[in-house]
Amino acid sequence: MPKMVLLAEYVSLAGNDLSEYTRKAEVSVEVEDKDVTTYASLGWKELLGGLKSGELGLEFLQDVAASEIDAIMWPLLGTVVPFEVRLDNAAVGTSNPEYSGSVLINGWNPIEGSVGDEASVSVGYPTSGAVARATA
Repeated sequence: MPKMVLLAEYVSLAGNDLSEYTRKAEVSVEVEDKDVTTYASLGWKELLGGLKSGELGLEFLQDVAASEIDAIMWPLLGTVVPFEVRLDNAAVGTSNPEYSGSVLINGWNPIEGSVGDEASVSVGYPTSGAVARATA
């Protein structure tokens, strides 16, 4: 059984490579289930897939210096921007697929944490439109 340790994920938002700030990235997609059960279903629930949706979850190490992560993310607030995520920062390929699409930057937490914590920011952005999986 193949195994993998994530050591060098690639994360890009709005054309900015944010890999150096990112310590966690998750792309999740789902499909609504629509109940189409009738009496002809003989007591078994029948489902069809409905609308698809997704989310890009990220955890960044915060840096508020000029041109760093806070300065990159703040102007994006309220906009829909492209994203790209790969398990490795190597080229896209069959062993390193890229997931891409667009997300709504619907929030930013510039200050988060307790005494003695590292300065980090956790966000979850909903996708807007299709999420694609590319291998070339």
